[in-house]
Amino acid sequence: MSKGSYSYVDDEVGEPLLITLFSCHIFQNPILRYQDLDLDNINEKKENEWNNPIRIYPTTKYISSSIPKIVRSSLEEAYKCLHAKAFSACAVMCGRVLEAIGLDHKIKSKFLANGLKELLDKKVIDNRLYEWGQALRKHRNLGAHVSNVDITKEDASDLYDFAEAICNYIYVLSEKFSKFIE
Repeated sequence: MSKGSYSYVDDEVGEPLLITLFSCHIFQNPILRYQDLDLDNINEKKENEWNNPIRIYPTTKYISSSIPKIVRSSLEEAYKCLHAKAFSACAVMCGRVLEAIGLDHKIKSKFLANGLKELLDKKVIDNRLYEWGQALRKHRNLGAHVSNVDITKEDASDLYDFAEAICNYIYVLSEKFSKFIE
């Protein structure tokens, strides 16, 4: 990666920002990030210490490779829909995440409501995740079918967070806990 950086002071806030532009030497894709000054932890030498960088472009989300591809691809697409402001599509993709989890766990039911119950009965999910799944299922239906109800940005963001949390619980944290117990 080659990089260049530019410092910028926001006149309204008065705090410096460090803006860095990277260029991938393989794909030539730009990556833009910023860092603000860590005012709580300026060291004794009065040197600037920056907070962790935040990627501005392209927007990406790390999704664990422990999540099976069939599930992960729907979760990635839900994230893309959320950031493209396609909130109904995000809700639909979050529902698809649950369907993919059911497929991965060989759920027999073709209907999501019954599939969630099977996941609960098999102890793949607990009661709280079952409730989250039911909320996702209901909003998936609202997003997929014409109605007078709109999926808002906040709703879509919450639905994505719930879908991601369910995936992390089932595939990432459960595996991590099993390894810890061993």
